[in-house]
Amino acid sequence: MIKIGCNSLSLSDLSVEDFVRTCYDLRLDSVDFHESAFASRDPAYLNSIKLLCLRYGLPIGYLGVSGLFHGTAGERRAHAATAKAAIDLAAFLGAPLIRLFCATVPEKNGDGEPAWPAMIAGYREVADYGAARGVSIGLQNHPVTGTEMLRIREAVDRKNFNFIVDTGQWVGSPGSAPVGVTDPAHDFYAYMEQTVPYATGIRAKFYRIESGREEWLDYERIVSIIRNADYNGCLSIVYEGEQADRVEQVRLGAAYLRGLLGADRC
Repeated sequence: MIKIGCNSLSLSDLSVEDFVRTCYDLRLDSVDFHESAFASRDPAYLNSIKLLCLRYGLPIGYLGVSGLFHGTAGERRAHAATAKAAIDLAAFLGAPLIRLFCATVPEKNGDGEPAWPAMIAGYREVADYGAARGVSIGLQNHPVTGTEMLRIREAVDRKNFNFIVDTGQWVGSPGSAPVGVTDPAHDFYAYMEQTVPYATGIRAKFYRIESGREEWLDYERIVSIIRNADYNGCLSIVYEGEQADRVEQVRLGAAYLRGLLGADRC
C-alpha cells in the first residue's frame, strides 16, 4: 500500500508534538522531520517524541539534512559531521533513512580541488557510517536531472544509498528557480521515471492546491509513473505555497492524493 505522510517543514510554525497530533487528525500514515526540528537532543525528550509517534501510529519515515558536499575541505567535514549526527538521531528514533541533498556539481570546490571526487567520497563516508547503524541514505534532487542522480548513485556504489525523489525540485520544474516557471527544455517527469525505481521515499510537493487540485504539477502523470515503477513507499507532503492556513493545504493535498491513488491505498 502506498502511504501518505507529511514533512514537518510543511507546518513549521507548529511544535513537533503539535505537528504529530495534526498529522494524526489528518489521518496520515507517517511523519518526516528535518533534523533541526527538535527542541533538544536530550534522550528523555527524544524518547517522548518517539513514544508520541508510536501512540498515534505514525512511523518516522526520514530525517532531512541540509547542505552539500561542495565547498572547502572544512565545509565538507562539517557537513559529514552533521549528517552523521542525524544518522545517530534517526537510529535513536527508529527512522530508517536520512535525506541528503545533491545539486549541480561545480567543476571545482572552494579550495580549488575537483568537486566530483570529494563529493562522492563524502557520500560514501556517510553511507558507510549509516550502514553500521542500520540507517540508509536517500539522495534528493535539489535541483538536478535524472541522469545526474543516476550517475551519483552508480559512483557511490553503496546498497544503502538510493533516492528520495522530490516531485518539484528538478532542473526545469516549477519548484526550482525561477519559481513557478516550467522550462520546456527539461522533461522533469522523465527525470522522475529514471529515478523512482530507486526511490526509498517521495516528497510530494504542493504549491497551488487551493482548488483541491495541484496546479503546478501534473500529479495524474506522477501517480502513473509511481505505479509503473511498483513503488510501495510513502508520498510525503511538502507544502511550499503561500496560503496562511497551511494545515488546510496539507489536508487538501492528502485528499487529492487519496483520490488519485484509489485502490493503491487499499
